[in-house]
Amino acid sequence: MNPDSVMSIGRHAMEITLLISAPLLLVALGIGLLVSIFQAATQINETTLSFIPKLVGIFITLIIAGPWMLAILVDYLREILSGVANVAG
Repeated sequence: MNPDSVMSIGRHAMEITLLISAPLLLVALGIGLLVSIFQAATQINETTLSFIPKLVGIFITLIIAGPWMLAILVDYLREILSGVANVAG
């Protein structure tokens, strides 16, 4: 393996990581923003108030986007394992 292929694999791994984590992070960000607006409007300063809505939102997102995330990860794993087989043999 040359340094270019190692850098390419590392870059692709980071892209996959961002792609997989983006839906969960965006849902958590959106729910956190809505809860913050609600807290500012009602002057409720409870730090644990956003925990349950974020947990439910991320759970629903995992149910909806989970198969897509798993397909991306499996494709990446197949690509990496085939690359290992090509380098070894």
